[in-house]
Amino acid sequence: MNALVDSRNVHTIKRDLVGVAVVLAIVWIVFALDYFLPLEQLGLVPRSLRGLVGIVAMPFLHGDLTHLLGNSVPLAVTLLLLAGSRANSGGIVVLITLLCGSGLWLFGREALHIGASGVVFGLIAFHIFAGLFERRLQSFIIAVVVGLLYASTVVKGVMPFQQGVSWEGHLIGAISGAIVALITARMLRDNTPQTT
Repeated sequence: MNALVDSRNVHTIKRDLVGVAVVLAIVWIVFALDYFLPLEQLGLVPRSLRGLVGIVAMPFLHGDLTHLLGNSVPLAVTLLLLAGSRANSGGIVVLITLLCGSGLWLFGREALHIGASGVVFGLIAFHIFAGLFERRLQSFIIAVVVGLLYASTVVKGVMPFQQGVSWEGHLIGAISGAIVALITARMLRDNTPQTT
């Protein structure tokens, strides 16, 4: 877990931009490959053995171009905004992905769940709660920006029983993001050298 945070962690937009571009490229390549291979079947199916692979595969799988585009823009924005964090961006994304996927596998409706929206909702919640927990001006400003951009999306996205929408994936993703924000804020405080 110590690799998740380091108070000396320095982000650069250039470094983070390359990482975000790689993640998005993989998502788009998987979408293209899904035309030729039945990759969508690797999605998350709650409480099933075959659905376990979906915990990590789900964010890379999308049903159609509208679904993909709808997730790509907020994913890019929320990933890039991790440059404002002192925590390890990759560690944050992996932890949110695993918590969201595991929670959805345990508690989700029996259906095939695909898409990066759970991770997107997790990143939105991470930014908002990091702004509250970290007590840093930069994190607070990012929280306000994310809140203004995506507050209505979050409220609409977690409304129960929407047809064709994994609302519980959105909700569990948001809860996962809040948990990760709390963990990283505490670890950053514990790792910050005390001044005397």
